Amino acid sequence: MEKDIRQGRIWVLLDKNGKIIEDIDTDQIYHNAHLHITDIAEMGQFALGNLEGWTDFPKKCQGGDIIIAGRNFGAGSSRQQAVDCFIALKVNALLAPSFSAIYFRNAVNSGFPVLGVRDLESLIAGKKFVSGDVIRFDVKTGQAENLSRGIPLKIEPMSSVQYEIFKAGDLFKYGKTLT
Repeated sequence: MEKDIRQGRIWVLLDKNGKIIEDIDTDQIYHNAHLHITDIAEMGQFALGNLEGWTDFPKKCQGGDIIIAGRNFGAGSSRQQAVDCFIALKVNALLAPSFSAIYFRNAVNSGFPVLGVRDLESLIAGKKFVSGDVIRFDVKTGQAENLSRGIPLKIEPMSSVQYEIFKAGDLFKYGKTLT
């Protein structure tokens, strides 16, 4: 499957009341108690380790899975580990209505696909997308579908610069293509 097409099982980050969790900050994604770890391969085991109801996520996550979260994902500090822990788990992409600016930039610079979905809350509330469903989407066009339920979805495609960084692998590799 070509790199532009992403497909995987989704994890919808819901609270104990079944509502999509908003404003997940970097301390909930990757707790500061683990900042001494410098090997990206070891960071995955701590992903979402400080998010109530999701501390066991690394044990359940499989390479290729896709995370769906609420608005303002990645609020808080600029810790790169909050992106790297998902890369370590081989998460395929992260979808949310919006991301904090710093988290978004860290993810883009790392070549990690983070994409916006405007009407996500209504789709989740209507149970049209639930954890375990399989979705497929094109990062360049934004065309998407919940394959488990046959429901189309429109994802905001990557900007041209984000796409070029993604294609290259990360910002440093992209920079080398410019010389």
